[in-house]
Amino acid sequence: MKLGSKNIQKLLTSLVLIAGFTAFQTVANGDVGEHVNHLSDNIKKYEEEVNWLTSKVDGIVTTYQKSGAKAAHPEALMEHWEAVDFHAAIETNYVLIYASIWQGLYAVKGSIDEKSSIADVKAEEAKLNKALWQALGAVKMAAKYQDAGLLAQVKTTEEAPKNSIEALVVIDEKIHSVVAKYAEQLIDTATTMVHDTYLNLFEGVEGELIAIDANLVEDLEKDFNVTLPLAIKNNKSVDEVRDIVTAMSTKLSKAKMLLENKEKNKKDVF
Repeated sequence: MKLGSKNIQKLLTSLVLIAGFTAFQTVANGDVGEHVNHLSDNIKKYEEEVNWLTSKVDGIVTTYQKSGAKAAHPEALMEHWEAVDFHAAIETNYVLIYASIWQGLYAVKGSIDEKSSIADVKAEEAKLNKALWQALGAVKMAAKYQDAGLLAQVKTTEEAPKNSIEALVVIDEKIHSVVAKYAEQLIDTATTMVHDTYLNLFEGVEGELIAIDANLVEDLEKDFNVTLPLAIKNNKSVDEVRDIVTAMSTKLSKAKMLLENKEKNKKDVF
């Protein structure tokens, strides 16, 4: 797939930014995987996974057309996405497209849940497929940069919080900073802060938190990749963006309390 000149420019900018920071070793619901440090060796596999994903999406849409929303099981879309290694490859190399994929997944699921016309559902499917293939193009370019030694390996930074509880405190501070940047009309900065906070911080908490409250993790993941970035992209009012962040902050507080209780229970046992 060929990327347009504007997309290439955006991609190059993102790759330069990515080279300057590193992520937690935990993404999605498991380890990043060593494959992200050897992108060129795994391009064929990523291509196969994208083909598999698009076929799964098409299968769900076709089932919806023939048998309705309940039979289609649109919730499986997220499970399929998180099951493939390509998930980590795009997340660690071009998080803006990563968020677009999440938005596409929820758009297809939402249109099925709302029993939209098959034409509307297929339109959302087409947008999702476009994001997936664009993401593959981004990873291919990232592989070239990696081979040239211009992308750092994925590893934990020394500045990272010492544990998940500390990470949640930092996350809460950062998402409130997003509101300030948005109020200053620094749209690109606010968007980048959302994505970087998700990639560098929240993904490092998920693995521990999901065992305690999987629904809470799913809600926050949607907030980071769909609700908040879409509000910024669609030029919602500062109050609306602040309301989203306030709701996220409440969820983060709950997550922090759950982890603190977990630690307390450990100490009580001993």
